[in-house]
Amino acid sequence: MRSDEIKHGPERAPHRALLRALGVSDAEMERPFVGVADSFSEAIPGHVHLRQVTEAVKAGVRMAGGTPFEFGVPGICDGIAMNHEGMLYSLPSRELVADGVEAVAKGHAFDALVLVPSCDKIVPGMLMAAMRLDIPAVMVGGGPMLAGRQGGRAIDLNTTFEAVGRHMAGDLDDEGLKALECAACPTCGSCAGMFTANSMNCLAEVLGLALPGNGTVPAVYAERLRLAKESGMAVMRALEQDLRPRQIVSDAAIGNALALDASLGCSTNTVLHLAAIATEGGLDFPLQRINEVASRVPHLCKLAPANDLHVEDLYHAGGIQALMKRLIDAGLMDGSTKTVAAATQAEAVAAAQVLDDDVIRPLDRPYHATGGLAVLFGNLAPKGAVVKEGAVADEMLRHRGPAQVFESEVEAFAAISGDQIRKGSVVVIRNCGPKGAPGMPEMLSPTSAIVGRGLDKDVALITDGRFSGATRGAAIGHVAPEAQADGPVGLVEDGDVIAIDIPARSLTLEVDEEELARRRAAKPPVTPRAGVTGYLARYVKLVSGAEKGAVLR
Repeated sequence: MRSDEIKHGPERAPHRALLRALGVSDAEMERPFVGVADSFSEAIPGHVHLRQVTEAVKAGVRMAGGTPFEFGVPGICDGIAMNHEGMLYSLPSRELVADGVEAVAKGHAFDALVLVPSCDKIVPGMLMAAMRLDIPAVMVGGGPMLAGRQGGRAIDLNTTFEAVGRHMAGDLDDEGLKALECAACPTCGSCAGMFTANSMNCLAEVLGLALPGNGTVPAVYAERLRLAKESGMAVMRALEQDLRPRQIVSDAAIGNALALDASLGCSTNTVLHLAAIATEGGLDFPLQRINEVASRVPHLCKLAPANDLHVEDLYHAGGIQALMKRLIDAGLMDGSTKTVAAATQAEAVAAAQVLDDDVIRPLDRPYHATGGLAVLFGNLAPKGAVVKEGAVADEMLRHRGPAQVFESEVEAFAAISGDQIRKGSVVVIRNCGPKGAPGMPEMLSPTSAIVGRGLDKDVALITDGRFSGATRGAAIGHVAPEAQADGPVGLVEDGDVIAIDIPARSLTLEVDEEELARRRAAKPPVTPRAGVTGYLARYVKLVSGAEKGAVLR
């Protein structure tokens, strides 16, 4: 065992003395040491209940013969960080999570890990650490929030963001806005739709590093605590078998994750995070693969923000395991891949059943014949751009219009608030990529304001930044290369015509190459944004492009 390095032999007497100061008994000293990475936080509604989840994990580890050691990991709530300086730190915090887990696990010679995240960047950060460390690991999230209810309809956090746009337009008064904000988020847990956090918790199941139910069992259900205990026991089985993350998260498992992503219509952020997880495991992740998988996997499950259904509805319909079984039985997912739950994924989901065909549709009645995400290429995005196709209105799948260019999210939001966005236009927000912003901030506020003002079927939005998993509409992000890396998006001028063809996977700036060359020659050299200091200054120097998952080089 790796922990023998700190507890066996006369020369380790000082180490054992410190362990005894923690209350470790002789019997516990002889058992495997299991690190439990707990991201509990009183600042994040998705994490405020994780102490209870972590206690259940530790109980499971002890029941299976291990000695658990809980340690803390930082986290940021993307919703609270949205639309101000805090959002610059959201994606960069993913690297802090991964580095923190790695440092503590190595420093304390843990034999195995249980990872307890819940929200947007903490889940992928912990999965990245698992791949990097490659010691037996199981992840169990905190579970999704229940949807709010108002006037007989289900609502969520995104409802309140879109309500801001309605309020600006005069369609909702102050009292109505407050009533929504008080009803939208009724419980702890990750926000109730198929937003980034729930997307990643679902993908953890199909990657094989989480038990069935991880993505969909609601945060407030007792079943979540039972799942946490079972996860603590599962990591001990994985340790006994020496079953490690890089054996589980294979190229085939990444393909399965893309298939699930396509069938669920997950957040565009999954592209960044799957790329980063694959990179940590030494696996290739060409963006074109997303289109290849989506071309053969239908969109079977449509949840908020693209629909009025929420993750709790998917749970009651059979969960991710039921959707996986449907895809495996149809030959659209490889059931032979490994998992911490059973010998193979096919065995792990063998007993699953679809309990509601209106939530998890049959293959002959999909929402769309192809998957939920699409990667667009063209002279505006030579290295790709990502759109949540399953959340785009049919009228906007093909769109051609003049550009309205903004140098920041703040400028764009002010224009939307001031009723300056013209119907038919293409809003371009640049200098928002990993280097440019820096930190590639999410832009739920401008997209929600566009929807709230009723413009989502008339206006497209393109950015080298990224969108929240709660975003819907013709919102195209991750444009690469970004403006700060001399990408063509930095050359767009007001009035330039941009052609979007999502079914054809193309994004074209209708300006001839001679004119673009002239603009490029006249453009001043790119310089880092002024006033960036501390961690973000180091991040700018090391971060790769969105097409590489914005990992640190």
